[in-house]
Amino acid sequence: MSHRTAATAPLLAWSRVFPATPAQIQEARRFLAQILDGRPAAYDAILCLSEVATNAAVHSQSRRPGGRFTVHAAIHAGLLRVEVRDDGGPWTWPMRSHDGQHGRGLLLVAQLADDWGRSGDSTTGWTVWFTIRAELATDAT
Repeated sequence: MSHRTAATAPLLAWSRVFPATPAQIQEARRFLAQILDGRPAAYDAILCLSEVATNAAVHSQSRRPGGRFTVHAAIHAGLLRVEVRDDGGPWTWPMRSHDGQHGRGLLLVAQLADDWGRSGDSTTGWTVWFTIRAELATDAT
């Protein structure tokens, strides 16, 4: 792919709001799966989204009645960026858990994604994002 093609590639973007319930994490995965439509990066991206959306639904203020999380996905020049925004609350950095059940999600994201991070605050909400290469059929030309 030429530099010129990458610079002029259109931005493709999608966004959807989900109620912050455990059942909606599967819906968020389905949403991203439809967007990626079997691209090589789909499995890793869906797994990363699952971890980040679970954190939003289970560990943030979004877990309160009526809480929501928003998934925003964009593909530009072969790079997928996924953001999950929640309703805030305390932030705990990823750590290895002694119980084997919790604390590994963001460590997994760090291993699978090309990059990841967070922005926001405990009052207005956190946005956790990750990027993964996601070539489109038209990107390879």
